[in-house]
Amino acid sequence: MRVQLNFSALARIKWSEVAVRFLFGGAVTVIVGVLASRFGPYVGGLFLAFPAIFPASVTLLAKKQEQRESRTRAKDASAIETRGSRFGAIGLAGFGLIVWLTLETWNSAVVMLLATAVWLCVAGVLWEASRKFRHRRLRRKNRAGPSPTRAHPAV
Repeated sequence: MRVQLNFSALARIKWSEVAVRFLFGGAVTVIVGVLASRFGPYVGGLFLAFPAIFPASVTLLAKKQEQRESRTRAKDASAIETRGSRFGAIGLAGFGLIVWLTLETWNSAVVMLLATAVWLCVAGVLWEASRKFRHRRLRRKNRAGPSPTRAHPAV
């Protein structure tokens, strides 16, 4: 799958879906705030790396894909969304690490630019590595042919 921007998709978004994402994001933010006030900013910061709207996004995506195409396509789309969110969250951890290590000594604008670049690079490298690994695994699987148990089921 090639990553690209599709602004025409914005016209197809329903306000109810935006509201669901907003509510999920708000709920996660409130929970993180409570955790941070109870256990301190380090614990709260760990949970803040959780993509706040991820649960709503993946649920709505699966629902739409299932209505349009099939349950299998909905699962595939959800898996791709989950993989991208996971890589984005790992990149966000890199962002946080750069900010934590450099903010007190470097210019804040430089820190934000560097941290953003690290986030983008980490997430992008993980996405590409995942894509190449999946393609290699699929090629190997296709070369091997069908498994003997599936090709000749026991009678």
